[in-house]
Amino acid sequence: MTKILVIHGAGMNMRGKVQTEIFGTMTLPEYDAHIRAYAAELGVDIEIYHSNIEGEVVNKLYAANDGDFDAAIFNPAGFSRGYPALTAAIGQVRFPTIEMHISNPMRRGPASDTVAVSRGVVAGFGVAGYYLALRGLRDTLAK
Repeated sequence: MTKILVIHGAGMNMRGKVQTEIFGTMTLPEYDAHIRAYAAELGVDIEIYHSNIEGEVVNKLYAANDGDFDAAIFNPAGFSRGYPALTAAIGQVRFPTIEMHISNPMRRGPASDTVAVSRGVVAGFGVAGYYLALRGLRDTLAK
């Protein structure tokens, strides 16, 4: 079974509480419930991780690299710009990473730094974007 690490970046714990005009009212636990349901439907094993601390996310990626993960989905949130260690970590792991955005960040400014080292990007589809990323990774890794 494909095993995927889902990482929520800085500020994702504030979803549903602030910037609701951009991201809506869904909270992080509600996102996680949808992601778990999508994974179950697709037959994908997932681990969901959130941190507001760059070094913790870097350490999680490196631990996943040394473990049995096949891929990662990363919603950078507040880590979109100015985190070179995180960008380097994504570029160094052995598995593909899909960058995930609930909204379309290009409408608000430049692309994230981590997009340059990610296999692909899903943006602007809300929570359903996680389904697209999970399915895309599952199908790609099955080949």
